[in-house]
Amino acid sequence: MDLTGKKVLVFGLGISGKGAAELLRRAGIEMVLFDGNQDLDKQAVREELSLPEDTKVLTGTLLAQDLKDIDVLVLSPGISVNHPLVKMAEEDGVKVIGELEIAYELSKGRVIAITGTNGKTTTTALTGQIMKAAFSDVRVVGNIGTSFASVALDTGEGSVTVAEVSSFQLETIDEFHPEICAVLNLTPDHLDRHGTFENYARCKMKIASNQRPDETCVINYDDKYLLSLSKELRSNVMYFSRLEKPDKGVFLDGDMIMYSDGSCVVPVMNRHDMLLMGDHNVENVMAAICIGICAGVSIPVIAETVRNFHAVEHRIEFVCEKDHVSYYNDSKGTNTDAASKAVGSMVAPTILIAGGYDKGADFTDWIMGFNGKVREMILIGATAQKIRDTALACGFTHVHMEHDLERAVKKAAELAREGDAVLLSPACASWDQFKSYEQRGKIFKDLVNRL
Repeated sequence: MDLTGKKVLVFGLGISGKGAAELLRRAGIEMVLFDGNQDLDKQAVREELSLPEDTKVLTGTLLAQDLKDIDVLVLSPGISVNHPLVKMAEEDGVKVIGELEIAYELSKGRVIAITGTNGKTTTTALTGQIMKAAFSDVRVVGNIGTSFASVALDTGEGSVTVAEVSSFQLETIDEFHPEICAVLNLTPDHLDRHGTFENYARCKMKIASNQRPDETCVINYDDKYLLSLSKELRSNVMYFSRLEKPDKGVFLDGDMIMYSDGSCVVPVMNRHDMLLMGDHNVENVMAAICIGICAGVSIPVIAETVRNFHAVEHRIEFVCEKDHVSYYNDSKGTNTDAASKAVGSMVAPTILIAGGYDKGADFTDWIMGFNGKVREMILIGATAQKIRDTALACGFTHVHMEHDLERAVKKAAELAREGDAVLLSPACASWDQFKSYEQRGKIFKDLVNRL
């Protein structure tokens, strides 16, 4: 979409909304800003974003008259496309897009996009490192910490942008068109927003909706639901598999990660040469290898990058050892599938700290999958009672309820024995007690280090 001459309303002034506003300002596009917080300091917003004094900043309630002459509404990912005000805008003929779309439209160069329920951040960070080993101008953006909008105008024809994208962002794409994309896995998540798993999956698969047949979507061959959806794609598909051996793609053969181009099979590396732990990270690495190969990076360069890559913060991150007990921060385990992978990675009897904001998940399969690894579970947050009831129904009775994370960490230290592991892997979002999973993880690490 060409935004030249268009009047744009930025809806929501969180990190994404501010990034979009700054991009629009730099591109010389007229805008109006809106946020539902009626106490927001309008002048402070203008100064923070270096906006002209006459830039209109609306707060509180958006009225029909405020949409007059608005051509495009840029929606922050935290606001649903089903929001009444968004529906009102659409009825008035306003085009609704997101920050991802305008960043893509105003950027240059190659775009690689990665989504999935779990593993996005690790795979995006690793893919970024692989690209940096082969290309001189690489940007790693998205939920990983830097918004696409903040770097879009700094890209050139030789740039490579690696973007972590969410279902919320993909809801509002229009012409977003990555040369290479990946869908790592699909398990129920954000059902409070999308309603059904099918709607959630549909949003995820939009990542490849604008791709051409000569472009590539990387797909997890072991995820059978995702595999079935991939049959409908127009783009070329490359598979990765930990459990099987697809004709073309990257797969695990014993401990060796192999690549097949359809006629020739070559070794990439031994899984034990990775610094990352867990089967799920083998899958993340294989996805990144697929992307690297598609982007034209040599296998030796890819393998060397993987060997030297460390886990990202808040994802099964070793914190320290206290009194012969190991502490791990998996605050990014915000759903049951991610938390299951974290538990599965533990090799010691585990004291698990879990609970948080309720996204409508069912915790039964997660608890039934502990497989004897979890010795005690400590629960906090809005879902604590729900998880406790589920645990007892599943026959898991070693459950403790605590008011907050500080008390949970102290309780875990009391329960832990020499050789145990204490794992924060909440299986829930953080928004009931924290601003973000990053804040939750940082507080956990601070509490552990102060024990």
